[in-house]
Amino acid sequence: MSAATKLHKTSWCALRQLQQYRTKANFSSSSSSIAKRNELFNQEQKRQRDAVGRIDKIEVRYLGLPEDVTLVMNANLSTPFNCAQHLSEGHKRRSALALIDGSVPWDIHRPLQESCTLQLLHFQVSEPHVVNKAFWRTCSFMLGAALNRAFKPQANLQLHSFPGPNIKSGSFVHDIVLQTRNWQPSKEEMRTISAEMVKLALEDHDIERLDVNQDLAQEIFKDSKYKSEQLPSIAQQTHGRVTLYRLGDHIDISRGPMVGSTRFLGKCTISAAHKVADEGENEAFYRIQGVALPAGIQLNHVAFGILEERSRKLNPARLPNEPFGEHQQLQLS
Repeated sequence: MSAATKLHKTSWCALRQLQQYRTKANFSSSSSSIAKRNELFNQEQKRQRDAVGRIDKIEVRYLGLPEDVTLVMNANLSTPFNCAQHLSEGHKRRSALALIDGSVPWDIHRPLQESCTLQLLHFQVSEPHVVNKAFWRTCSFMLGAALNRAFKPQANLQLHSFPGPNIKSGSFVHDIVLQTRNWQPSKEEMRTISAEMVKLALEDHDIERLDVNQDLAQEIFKDSKYKSEQLPSIAQQTHGRVTLYRLGDHIDISRGPMVGSTRFLGKCTISAAHKVADEGENEAFYRIQGVALPAGIQLNHVAFGILEERSRKLNPARLPNEPFGEHQQLQLS
């Protein structure tokens, strides 16, 4: 073997070791970042619960089947889910979202602050628009978690944001950045992301909401370039407060509301990945799109196929590389 050949083999082996080291380092850094975010989330969640202090009683007037009833609950501690627990196992299992005082959509696990009327929404209600919109938003949030699971660390996946839900568009969306400008996913890759969505549904994660101040939000997302850039505008619109959501160990920004658990996701297909713009020196923005039905809603294969085909068209929502106008809200819808 010539000296040149030996040098080439030695250099190639060194390069592979360096790539493996970088991959392990990226994975370790990512895991550490996720752990730190969740630690900060848990600490603030506990701090807010401990700060409740004296527990005041409130009257929650439930309106619905089998009959209207008044429940005495704990202010800033009791949630619509707790109210459902007092009604029946059926109410607890099927209630995806709450409606407060007839007009305010409310997360099922979000503490009630004062006396109110309460309606528990599911996907068979006569006017499902409010709960369907929350479901669509939740699908985008879940898609971010599924993408984090599906991509290997060397892809350097960065979650950018997800636009507000528009059911009429035919697809829910999550915008990402990858360290490649020519990704054209195979059918198998798209099926893998779809499978991760199904796994999340089967794992039945509660979807938790937490309102925090801007400083804490900046600390939670300090290693996320795009979240860090978005937070000042978000906080400016919401008097210095930022709303976070968590499922499992995945945390993101959204003004909500969302449905109460990942188990409300039924049939789901991640159908398209559109490259929408170059970013930096060697990265690009991609818009990942999908379509889904709530659990328990049945649709035949042909009809769902039509929805899948429609969902592949580029969603017309504002693109991640476009500036926000003064009239547009950066706080995710």
